[in-house]
Amino acid sequence: MTTTTPAAAASAEAPLLLTTEAPRTLSFSDQAAFWANLGVSLIGFSSAAVVLLPTGYSPLPIPASLLAIALGTVAGMVMTAIAGVVGTRTGAPAMAVLRGLFGTKLSWLPSLANIFQMVGWGVYEITVIVQGVDAMPHTHGIPRPVIVLAAGALCTAMAIWPLSVLRALRKYVTGAVAVAMLYFTVQLLRNPIPHQTGTSWSGFFPAVDAALALSVSFLPMAADYMRHARSSKQAGGAAVVGYSITQFWCYAIGIVALLQAGPNGDVFHTMLGVTAGWVFFLVLVLRESDQSFANVYSTAMSIQNLLPRVDRRILAGAVGTLVTVIALFVHDLGGFANFLGLIGSVFVPLAAVVGVDYFLGRGRQGRWDLSERSPARPAMLLPWALGFVVYQVLNPGSVDWWAHGWMHVQDWIHVHPGWWASASLYSFAAAALATGAIVALDRRRTPRTERPLSAEPAESSA
Repeated sequence: MTTTTPAAAASAEAPLLLTTEAPRTLSFSDQAAFWANLGVSLIGFSSAAVVLLPTGYSPLPIPASLLAIALGTVAGMVMTAIAGVVGTRTGAPAMAVLRGLFGTKLSWLPSLANIFQMVGWGVYEITVIVQGVDAMPHTHGIPRPVIVLAAGALCTAMAIWPLSVLRALRKYVTGAVAVAMLYFTVQLLRNPIPHQTGTSWSGFFPAVDAALALSVSFLPMAADYMRHARSSKQAGGAAVVGYSITQFWCYAIGIVALLQAGPNGDVFHTMLGVTAGWVFFLVLVLRESDQSFANVYSTAMSIQNLLPRVDRRILAGAVGTLVTVIALFVHDLGGFANFLGLIGSVFVPLAAVVGVDYFLGRGRQGRWDLSERSPARPAMLLPWALGFVVYQVLNPGSVDWWAHGWMHVQDWIHVHPGWWASASLYSFAAAALATGAIVALDRRRTPRTERPLSAEPAESSA
């Protein structure tokens, strides 16, 4: 086992090629700061409305909303950490990890889906930055293309030096974000929170699912960063703790701002309305660039699963340029965001399949093959597909033609989601159980003499 010196750890970067071993240089604080920053987002503040006012249900009382946020956030991050920890143990990025599950050629299927959605979310995040800048009172004269180009250049540069960015976030950004969040919390709570009327707990589980959806959206990129952690315990713990605290805080601020804004108000305007609010809001807008950076870098890593010998810097530069150009011409992503959410739903059951097969199945037996010649395992597509179907039956999303088709399926099988429905939790459970059955069958077919004694690779203890 090689030992990384402090000087080398301070300058180590992600490998340029997929075939190069990843450095294990990120500490618990590096990882926790990164995930804590991802947990704070302008989308999170505005998404508080989805939790407080679940579609088709009465408004949730504040205690129910906060509990739904806590449960959904932690559950989503546990799913995300499961997938990410496999990357820590194997040293492989998120989509290359799936070679062990599906085989190399079949792993291209989720890789292509992830490439599409990561590009889309990269464009969406740049658009969010533009909207955040536009909301501030002192920036109305800045042309939109200037903001887009500046944001695109920044996130592209960050994607070229990803580990340096993670260390910089811990040193310089996390503290500023925490101060901004604390300032908004104090200022908003100085004013009374309006009394709610007509509330009910009936929309509690759909609200849990809404909070879970945002945290689990990072699942298909988690291993891209967690593979550089010194141990799987540090990586998993940092992700769950760091992200859960800040997303809960972010949603809670959004709920208070939403209630104070009134039925026709705006969360951002409420936050900007506090004394010197624009200064601290600017911190949060600038911080949004790490969301776009993460999408650009993870897109490059997904492409590298298809093209393992292409320099990731070239891929990151190309992806960043593509995202920026699209953002210049696409202003309204409301409908596209619904489609991205549909694609994202494929990764919730996938996390269950990965976790069960790696920790209880072939991964535990040391038979996960991450090489370029890893043979196809088509049987593992079945639990993934089952989990996806369960998700769509319970939550077909907001793409009209797609949702309409699944409503016919609901009528056919006489299942109509109600207060009990959590598409993410049920689809995860269904995929996990189905994978468990395949794992049990595989164990019976594999003679004990053919099973390696251990599957867990060495981790750095530095």
